[in-house]
Amino acid sequence: MNRKTRRFGLGTLLVVLLAAAWIQMADKNYVYKAVYHNFADIDDNQIFEQRKVDAPRKAQPWPLAARYNKVSLPASLQQLHQDLESVAFLVIHNDSILYEKYWDGYSDNSKSNSFSMAKSIVSMLVGAALQEGKIKSVEQPVSDFLPEFKEGAKARIKIKDLLRMSSGLNWDESYVNPFSMTTEAYYGDNLKKVIGRLEAVEEPGKKYSYKSGDTQVLAFILKAATGKSLSEYAEEKLWKPLGAAHDAEWSIDHLGGMEKAYCCFFSNARDFARFGKLYLHNGIWNGDTLVPPAYVKASLTPNGLVDAADGKKVDFYGYQWWLLPAYKGQRIFYARGILGQYIIVIPEKNLIIVRLGKKRGERIGPHPSEVMAMIDGVNEMVP
Repeated sequence: MNRKTRRFGLGTLLVVLLAAAWIQMADKNYVYKAVYHNFADIDDNQIFEQRKVDAPRKAQPWPLAARYNKVSLPASLQQLHQDLESVAFLVIHNDSILYEKYWDGYSDNSKSNSFSMAKSIVSMLVGAALQEGKIKSVEQPVSDFLPEFKEGAKARIKIKDLLRMSSGLNWDESYVNPFSMTTEAYYGDNLKKVIGRLEAVEEPGKKYSYKSGDTQVLAFILKAATGKSLSEYAEEKLWKPLGAAHDAEWSIDHLGGMEKAYCCFFSNARDFARFGKLYLHNGIWNGDTLVPPAYVKASLTPNGLVDAADGKKVDFYGYQWWLLPAYKGQRIFYARGILGQYIIVIPEKNLIIVRLGKKRGERIGPHPSEVMAMIDGVNEMVP
């Protein structure tokens, strides 16, 4: 080994040691896990602690439509599923399964990561807490539940601001920076500490800015309001009443810890579809009100705020739900996750679409292109 090579090797080693020392002193050991796993995956329940969400003893199975799996999948959708590596595709029409297909060893009982579809589930749980009286109003200040929000500008933040992604908190919504709050929340082991570092840097309720931290704060509110973990509350207020066929799981930051509320609810296509059916029927399930219809309506109404990204009026987001309020004459709402996880509802045709997979396509404005492609394809299947 020549002198130049030796110096380079020693220099590289020194840089690595200094970086490791900084990571240790800055309490950012989660970075090792983030670098090792590189990016989030649909099977990450295998690398995190999980809290089980029990299904009821007696499930409510989905009926099969008379034309079950007899309708043809348009060629455009076949290509889309291949290109984006879908693992599940489900179409429910008039509350019956019309079409379903699975790939890559997945089936109707395989667990897969919801990613940010979990945000819509958290919104539902806020509605359930309103129904139960544990939360009085979306206008309540966060400080009614979380003492750390009683001081300074944070005291002005209301539950509604969190639901509409307009908290004004300084959450860093970065998926590629290993030192971002989002990365730390996902791979770290102390969500309470991450949320505790947040500061209000803008006036709440004025601008829409998508932040997973807003959903995580909602989860801490729900825990304080109900005295139950997010998984326990979801099990009681949604999973069991909805007649889920299989147990679900929710990733937690450490054993006995807090749910990663902004993501990481693991289930299958058929059971995910139950959330779509609940909101298709205005929060009422088999005659029982699980989420107040007025709250459902507000959730699916564009928030009308100014988008911090481009200054335009927001017509695509409600209370943690994505909206297509006038797509080819149809009013559509949907939950979505970062790798193309979707629960899409088309009320005019009593349609629910669930897609789970490993990739997402390019965006057209605020919406991923495959959302419109799936809507167009299913509208072709169900004229």
